[in-house]
Amino acid sequence: MIKLYHCAAARSFRALWALEEMGLPYELVLMPFPPRARFPDYKALNPLGTVPVFFDGAHRMTESAAICHYLGAKYGPSDLVVAPQEDAFAEYLNFLHMGEATLTFPQTIVLRYTRLEPPERRATQAAEDYRLWFLARLRAAASMMGDRYVCADRFTMADISFSYSLLLATSLGMANEFPATLVPYWERLQQREAFQRARKAEANEPAPF
Repeated sequence: MIKLYHCAAARSFRALWALEEMGLPYELVLMPFPPRARFPDYKALNPLGTVPVFFDGAHRMTESAAICHYLGAKYGPSDLVVAPQEDAFAEYLNFLHMGEATLTFPQTIVLRYTRLEPPERRATQAAEDYRLWFLARLRAAASMMGDRYVCADRFTMADISFSYSLLLATSLGMANEFPATLVPYWERLQQREAFQRARKAEANEPAPF
């Protein structure tokens, strides 16, 4: 049985959305953020203390983009995964990892030093520098995308990974600074039934930011 430990609006949303897109049965455990401090014995589940932690039987995963690919590859075949023999395989992997390593990381600095740290530990200038860094990276990423999706002319797990950065940026008040080409893309993805089911599933736990 698949089990996902999730905090509303956190990186674990990628895995939750992917599960809904795949139509797989799963158990969802909603936790307050940050779980390493507020959820009993969380470090025993995930020694990193990060979100998510995902179990498929005896297998444990902690990287949200990797979970997306794992679900599509293991429980497919699925059009949500681009296969190695497809022309867009390289672009698929690139955007899958870009969503986390390139686009989500700078936002975590903004989040931490504007909202999560106590007032005396906040770092306004550093947060602003990373906000601008994220937006510059986002503009560059938008120039690399396909016409409707990030790659392969269809919705894939790479879109889930990439667009989570837009969800987080929206929660941080940056939506009005998105590149114009990303606005219809993001609006279209939010209309997907699986996205809406995932948002509904996490609604019982308010987002911490």
